[in-house]
Amino acid sequence: MTTPDQSPLGKEVAYTEQYAPSLLFPIARAPARAAIGVPDVLPFFGADIWNGYELSWLNEKGKPQIALLTAIVPADSPNIVESKSFKLYLGSFAQTKLANVDAARALIQQDLSEAAGAAVQVRLVEPAAFVKLELDELDGLLVDRLDIETDVYAPDATLLKAAEGEPHVDETLVSNLLKSNCPVTGQPDWGSLQIRYVGPPIDQEGLLKYVISYRRHTGFHEQCVEGIFMDILRQCKPSQLAVYARYTRRGGLDINPFRTNFTLPMPDNARTARQ
Repeated sequence: MTTPDQSPLGKEVAYTEQYAPSLLFPIARAPARAAIGVPDVLPFFGADIWNGYELSWLNEKGKPQIALLTAIVPADSPNIVESKSFKLYLGSFAQTKLANVDAARALIQQDLSEAAGAAVQVRLVEPAAFVKLELDELDGLLVDRLDIETDVYAPDATLLKAAEGEPHVDETLVSNLLKSNCPVTGQPDWGSLQIRYVGPPIDQEGLLKYVISYRRHTGFHEQCVEGIFMDILRQCKPSQLAVYARYTRRGGLDINPFRTNFTLPMPDNARTARQ
């Protein structure tokens, strides 16, 4: 079993410009899930949506090609892929000759699927289609509007409360104040969070304090979102719950985990202004 401390994170590495799938570093999801009480039968489904902005290779004439990458890793895959290893892997295409964009997509999809231990979907957007990409913000009621006072900067699920005696609501709440930190390097990870639920009304002040409580927490993006999902599920007892985070990019990559326990379309992957 590989662990984060064995990954390239926080270490000096030799960069290669020739295709090297061995650079991808898988990390098992199970230990982190066990630590936050995720049962063996997952109480959610969804995906991790990765976007890569630094992908380039050579065509057969030696001319550089570029594309934007989106990879959708299913939440039930046994592994995540450590992000610095993903960056190094994409960098290894720089002086690699490929027949066309389809060959690049197929190769990346094959390698990511092997690392994740499940079928990963990969899409490459070529420069001619860049103009069609748009910015958007997460839909929902912004809880950041609330004037609160807090001094809690470590995750505290007791901050979450719901009015269990009141009629159930179908509500979407949003915050742009999510911050956590890399568990290996301590570098900050900034994000926006969308919570859609059906159930007793969630106390919005308590939810905002809870989101802010992640400010000094260390954890990978995927693990943070799953922790938030589990805490809301246990404390507020919604009948339906979906949690989606859009993290800002680091190393030319952004990671956007989505977890839900009811049927919803996959998020449209529109970039926010901070991404």
